[in-house]
Amino acid sequence: MSSLARTYHHGDLRHALIAEASRRARTGGPAAISLREVTRAVGVSPNAAYRHFADRDDLVRAAAAEAQMALALAISARVAAASTDLPPAAASIERLRRVGLAYIDFARAERGWFELAFATQDPNPSEGIVTLDDEVVAPFQLLMDTLDAMVACGALTAERRPLAEWSCWSAVHGFADIAVHGPLQWQPSEVVDALAASVVEAAIAGVRGTPEQPVERG
Repeated sequence: MSSLARTYHHGDLRHALIAEASRRARTGGPAAISLREVTRAVGVSPNAAYRHFADRDDLVRAAAAEAQMALALAISARVAAASTDLPPAAASIERLRRVGLAYIDFARAERGWFELAFATQDPNPSEGIVTLDDEVVAPFQLLMDTLDAMVACGALTAERRPLAEWSCWSAVHGFADIAVHGPLQWQPSEVVDALAASVVEAAIAGVRGTPEQPVERG
């Protein structure tokens, strides 16, 4: 009997199903999540899953939340490793830089989870935020918090703050998608690294409304 099945028999079938769905999506993306195959791997019938999930899409949403959290943890770890010796404004810019680079690195290292993370969300375009189950998704919240901190320390003017997260995310997500699914996927890692750094610097300069220039890094 699998470890997931043993988990189920201790009363946590929902967790076991999400864990198996996440495991499958890690290598195959959201398309790899099949309610029938997930329940078979856990050791229960498909009908048993319906006590916890309305349908396959509901299971995908739960797995997507796990992928979003994995991305947020990767970003947080990269930000936490920044130098503490920088002046406040430079430190806040460095944090935004690390948010962008961590996002791209996660996409390259965890293609399946990257595809899953934003495969589903709440239809909420009027508010200009990304939510899942009425909660702002963790990676998007980290980006907004980072931009707010830049305003607080003078690295970003208050006038340029509204919706700045969309400029940053569009640039970084677009590049990540090209790196994972486009022609860059066949380029050497060092080439993609250099291009990623260039894109992130351009995004920072664009959102701040300043010329691109070398910034002291930690």
